[in-house]
Formats: sequence, C-alpha cells, structure tokens
Amino acid sequence: MRIDVLGAGIVGLTVADELVRRGHAVTVVDPRPAGGASYAAAGMLSPAAEVWHGEEEILRLGLASLALWPALAGRLGVPLRRSGTLLVGYDAGDLQQVERQVALLARHGHLAEPLSRAGVRSAEPTLARAAGGALLSCEASIDPRAVCAALLERADVTAAPRGDAEATVVATGASLPAPWSGLVSGVRGEILRLRTDDPPRRTVRGWVGGEAVYLVPRGDDRVVLGATSEAHAAPPIVTAGGVLRLLAAARTLWPALDRAELVECTARDRPATVDGLPLVGPSGVDGVVLAAGHYRHGVLLAPLTAQLVADHLETGHVDPVVDPRRITEGAR
Repeated sequence: MRIDVLGAGIVGLTVADELVRRGHAVTVVDPRPAGGASYAAAGMLSPAAEVWHGEEEILRLGLASLALWPALAGRLGVPLRRSGTLLVGYDAGDLQQVERQVALLARHGHLAEPLSRAGVRSAEPTLARAAGGALLSCEASIDPRAVCAALLERADVTAAPRGDAEATVVATGASLPAPWSGLVSGVRGEILRLRTDDPPRRTVRGWVGGEAVYLVPRGDDRVVLGATSEAHAAPPIVTAGGVLRLLAAARTLWPALDRAELVECTARDRPATVDGLPLVGPSGVDGVVLAAGHYRHGVLLAPLTAQLVADHLETGHVDPVVDPRRITEGAR
C-alpha cells in the first residue's frame, strides 16, 4: 500500500520503518522531524520501573516491546545499554515507595532484587548513602535522538502529504489533528542534560523526600536528568522552579552533580490519554489509523506499536487494550 505516516517522532519513524520492511511504500510527513517529545526523551526502556497501580497493562505491553528492542537497535546500529535499572529510596519514607513498586511487580510475577543500604552502595558507588533500593536487572536504555537520526536516514520525509496515500497513520504526539485532537492532552516534562566524568553505571530512579528523579547515563560522559510532570494548556517551557526541583533532588542522591557541566535544558509535552494507555488502531475514519497517546512510554513502546500498526493495516488485528474505540465510541 501507499501509506502516509503523519509525525516523525520515534513512534512515527519506527512505524514507517516497519511498514517499509514489509514492502509498503511509505512517506513520513512532518515539517520538524524528530523535534517533539522524542528530542527530549531520556530513553529508558523500563516497563517494570514505569508501571504503577492502575497501569498494569503497561507492564505486559512494555515487556513485549522491550523484547523487540535488541533487534531494532541492531538494525539501526544504535547502542543499547542493558545494565538494568536501580530503584533507590533516599530515606525511610522514600524506601516505602520502592517497596510498594517491588510488591506491585511481585503480584504480576516480575521479581526485583531488594537491596540494603550497603547493596545500593555496592551497585552504584557514585550515589550518596541511601536507605535501600531494588535492582531490575533486565531493563535497558537507548538514546532516542540517535534512534531517530538513524531512522530518518532510512525514511522518505516530506513537509506535507502528497495526496496519493491509500492509508494514513496519525502519530503526531501531543497535537493530534481534528477530529482526534481531544483524545490526548499535553503533560509538560522538563529534562536536563549534563556532562560528567563520574556518571552512574546504570539508570537510577530515585525518590528523595518524596520527589521522584531519574538519572540515565548515555555512555559518552553525559547523563540525562529528569523529569518534571505538569498538566497544562500553554506551550511547554523550561521553568526555574522545575530545574531547581530536579537539581535539588539529584544533588542529594548523586553528589557528583556538583562537578557536572549543565549542557542543556529542554521541555516538551508528553501525549497523555484519559486512561494512561496508548491509542493504536482504527480511528473511526476509514483508512486512518492512530498511533498516539503514549505518554511516558513512547520510546519503550515504539517497536511494539510499529508491529501493531502494520498488523492492523494488513490483517485488521487490534490489541483491545490499546484499541482507540475504547475511548472514541464511549465519547460518541
């Protein structure tokens, strides 16, 4: 088929790549390729660390998509860091958050390795003394900017549709076109990039005085520090308050921050849905498929979304958990 993919973020580009691999003629339409949430994303492939109460289906979807990432990263020639995720509670109250996460995962058959104060220190010597934590050894991370750059080299990208498509995939992040614009809303995330000669060994997700923070090493002496989360209607901007909260929490957890160079501050909107799950499948308009609403999970779920979109276009298959009709038909 001749297919237009609207949106050149990591989801749209991965969808396009999968469709091309299956023999379809694909044009990606975006006046600012890879300039949205994918540009800001930290690239954590963390289905277990990300899941929370009421979002358990993300664990199933995320684990399935994580299994697809090694092959995708290999095809693109992009390094995949497979050193796991360390959950850390700075004080006793913060450790309760880690313990709740571990208990939730255990109920779904996904075991984490609990760590004492000494265990956290052994796993990550760069961290301050923390009350305890847990290690999720199967998780990974990747650089979304490098992934998008590699995908763009393989894609046919234009600024406007050519008008001859037999099908269209809408993957435009937090700004969907009508009549789907009300299905997602923007949740601003602010994220910092630092350069340091003393980075953590693996992704660290910590709680410091109740404030959540994460550190993602890039392997090039850079660390991604994030992220704030704020629902709003205005364009996303970097705020002084957001930067100060991130730096304060990170400095307590990771003392090496004092010697790090602050390289970049970025803000983008995450595309959120009312139930926290993506919209992947029929849009309600013939020939148009949605691949949207991935919220915090766009990088993680990109390869699974690509398979689901391609399967739907070829066979009509839809995963009911992410079927957009759960929302669109209810609204009607």
